[in-house]
Amino acid sequence: MKRAAMLLVGALAVLLSSCALANRMSGMDVVHDLQTRGLAAEAKILKIWDTGVRVNDDPVVGFLLEVYPPDGESYEAQTKGPISIVHMPRFQPGAVIPVRIDPQNPARVALDIYRH
Repeated sequence: MKRAAMLLVGALAVLLSSCALANRMSGMDVVHDLQTRGLAAEAKILKIWDTGVRVNDDPVVGFLLEVYPPDGESYEAQTKGPISIVHMPRFQPGAVIPVRIDPQNPARVALDIYRH
């Protein structure tokens, strides 16, 4: 019984650390943080690239963005996030998308396209 409990705790620890790693590799850790405390803005996609990471068979895409904060000059920032293959045509260079900006670190930007 004690061994089974230890195995269960070990499996749970591996599962939780795997989820944290997946969130970090996909960019979703930044998204979750900035959805609650980030400033809403828009950004124009300047460049996209495949990061080589997949989440549920969807690619995690890297983005170079020109960010337009609500009060200030535009600037470039990079971010990443999983994009459904079906929606890829909407995320091409030149497209304007919603983002969230970290108020303490404006270079930290997340796509604001995920709804819970």
